[in-house]
Amino acid sequence: MAKIIYTHTDEAPLLATYSFLPIIAAYAKTAGVDVETRDISLAGRVIAQFPDRLTDEQRIDDALAELGELATKPEANIIKLPNISASIPQLKATIAELQSQGYDLPAYPENPQTDEERDVRARYDKVKGSAVNPVLREGNSDRRAPASVKNYARSHPHSMGAWSSDSRTSVATMGHDDFRSNEKSVVIPADDTLAIVHVGVGGEETVLKDGLKVLEGEVVDGTFMSAAALDEFLEQQVAKAKDDGVLFSAHLKATMMKVSDPIIFGHVVRAYFREVFAHHGEKLAAAGLSANDGLGGILSGLDSVDGGAEIKAAFEAGLKDGPALAMVDSDKGITNLHVPSDVIIDASMPAMIRTSGQMWNADGEQQDTLAVIPDSSYAGVYQAVIDDCKAHGALDPATMGSVPNVGLMAKAAEEYGSHDKTFEVPAAGKVEVRNGAGEVLMSHDVEPGDIWRACQTKDASIRDWVKLAVTRARASQTPAVFWLDETRAHDANLIALVNEYLKDHDTEGLDISIMAPAEATTYSLERIRRGEDTISVTGNVLRDYNTDLFPILELGTSAKMLSIVPLMNGGGLFETGAGGSAPKHVQQLVKEDYLRWDSLGEFFALAASLEHLAGYDDNARARILGETLDRATETFLNEDRSPGRRLGTIDNRGSHFYLALYWAEELAKQTEDADLAAAFADLASTLRADEQTIVEELLAVQGKPADIGGYFRPDPDKAAEVMRPSTTFNEALASL
Repeated sequence: MAKIIYTHTDEAPLLATYSFLPIIAAYAKTAGVDVETRDISLAGRVIAQFPDRLTDEQRIDDALAELGELATKPEANIIKLPNISASIPQLKATIAELQSQGYDLPAYPENPQTDEERDVRARYDKVKGSAVNPVLREGNSDRRAPASVKNYARSHPHSMGAWSSDSRTSVATMGHDDFRSNEKSVVIPADDTLAIVHVGVGGEETVLKDGLKVLEGEVVDGTFMSAAALDEFLEQQVAKAKDDGVLFSAHLKATMMKVSDPIIFGHVVRAYFREVFAHHGEKLAAAGLSANDGLGGILSGLDSVDGGAEIKAAFEAGLKDGPALAMVDSDKGITNLHVPSDVIIDASMPAMIRTSGQMWNADGEQQDTLAVIPDSSYAGVYQAVIDDCKAHGALDPATMGSVPNVGLMAKAAEEYGSHDKTFEVPAAGKVEVRNGAGEVLMSHDVEPGDIWRACQTKDASIRDWVKLAVTRARASQTPAVFWLDETRAHDANLIALVNEYLKDHDTEGLDISIMAPAEATTYSLERIRRGEDTISVTGNVLRDYNTDLFPILELGTSAKMLSIVPLMNGGGLFETGAGGSAPKHVQQLVKEDYLRWDSLGEFFALAASLEHLAGYDDNARARILGETLDRATETFLNEDRSPGRRLGTIDNRGSHFYLALYWAEELAKQTEDADLAAAFADLASTLRADEQTIVEELLAVQGKPADIGGYFRPDPDKAAEVMRPSTTFNEALASL
């Protein structure tokens, strides 16, 4: 029997799964398709790392490793929902919750001293940050807005803030002594094993990383950000924001860039509260309160610190004396600097641009903002959008074109700052990358505290990326632009390879070009304003940024994108959108039994998954299920059945009911398979007849707290009970 793997992940997407998965399983079974689940949630990944400390009932298999292996096989068919890319505070919170549930897990060791602590730290490090995506993404990314979503957005345009030419919003970036400016890049001539070595000023050597296997044609980069230059830059931006009377905001990615960006975030916190750390920094460090974990972590730990009240008062004075801070939650006093994972650049910058280039201040009002993006690699993209909006006003969702994306990400391509090749430099000297013969391929002069990083991009991934770009350009007859900068070391190597590999494909009649990111942004915006589409063909980080930036401007959200990863060995990975607002949705559910999460991305992924399975397994019924699901989803959009914004309207569970109703009706009236139509005719009739009863049962639970038994690891029975409150709907579904 053919098989679809549906992933259990985290937060709102996980809760939605308890409602939607029973529908999927029931419908798929009619086509002989099994739907299995695998737990790749943050809590599940933590539990899988410590089988030696847990009971037989508590142990779970390492589902992520299993799926990573499956992704290399042609039979792979995986639907991947958004998961937590864990910052250290999120990881610590998960550990604490699991401990409270009876799991004998060790505390996260900040500064491991013993072999046991180092082992524990190594296990936890495997689940930090963007741990899931590099394992599953054995292919490159194809993300675009489905026609039904784009048509809906044009007919029902979302709100856009007005822009003024005298807006004081801008982007601040380093432009020198940062990752972009210090980058060096080499193309490996033959299979080899590399080492990353720190050489002290006296010649003493420390191996930072060895046994780094590389393949012929692989692109390997090394670069660093100067800590001294970063501090000087940040000090200038704090002063500038105050002088200009704009909000100060930092935009990083402390989740995906799990090593580098928390360190940079710590520099930002220390720069803003310079006087506080000058007077109290040693005491904070001794108490284990790190700026890298954010202001919130420090303030919550001051009660147990001698003189904590004095230090807290110093922070309050710093907030009063410094520039106004952008707020995550004005009502609760949560600032841009409270939690490193609260303000993630790929979601925060598009939201700011959509809202007149403004963020919220402490009084709950919108205000122009200085967006601080230290590394200059892609900061110019956001400045280009801001400049365009200042010159031409806000974009119009009713008329604007689209910017689909083909993203380079296969085999952990361009995973900057995320994994085991990023280091905070311990002492002055050099960091060298050496080949197996001991020859130095790259070298950087560094100082203590500098952040050095390397990344790899395999030749096979680049070849597949170029192929996918040509395929998409031809299929959609749309211009495709490779966002690559010839003045940047890594991009210069990629440009040479792209030009070479394009020769392997028929590009006659296609409009394929190469532009630096800021230039490509301006070009794409010019076309958008004319209602024209342009494919952005980008590296991994820009893939992440662009697939939030343009969808949020076009559609109001990035959760409504079709995201397909054609795996290089023939399988399919189907992703369901972003999860940036998932925490707020869970909090609302627990408070008032209302889940605003929109599962539209899951609907699109499931239809694509069924279509892929039909082709692989020659399963005509799976194809019919996919085609009818597409039609049902279009009806779903036209009937406006997405979750409402307030109590008393349908939420995520109600949207699932209506999708099931429209899907059953489409299956009942299709004429290709009479037996399948008959199988769904009764269900469609029942759901339509009982529509009012089912909706009333779903609405009746709203307005009171919901107990799901945990945030990071909900109790399955409690979560299922909360997410399936309509007995009438459940019985109808069971009858199928």
